[in-house]
Amino acid sequence: MIHIIWEFNVREGQEAEFEKHYSGQGTWAQFFRRDPAYRGTRLVRDSSQPRRYLTIDAWDDEAAYGAFRVTNRNEYAGIDEQMQSLMDSEKRLGVFEVVGR
Repeated sequence: MIHIIWEFNVREGQEAEFEKHYSGQGTWAQFFRRDPAYRGTRLVRDSSQPRRYLTIDAWDDEAAYGAFRVTNRNEYAGIDEQMQSLMDSEKRLGVFEVVGR
C-alpha cells in the first residue's frame, strides 16, 4: 500500500469549502472511489497553522494510481482547476510506502 501526501495552504475564508472537497467524503474521494485500488483519504490540519492542511490518499500501489490518473486525466484536470481558487499553494510531498506491518 502507498500513501500520496499533498500539502495545501488554504486561502483565508475558504477553509470550510476546502474541507468539504478534500475530506475523506469530499469531491476528490468520491472521484477516486471509482477505482477498486483506492483505499481512502485522510485530511489533517496543522494545529499551529490552521490554514495548512495535508491530504493522505491511500492506494494499493503507485501503478494503480498512475493508471487511474491516465484513464481519468480530463476529469482529474477539471476538478483540479475548479479547486485552485480555494488555495494559495499546493505541493505534492511524495509517495510513501507502508513498511513493517
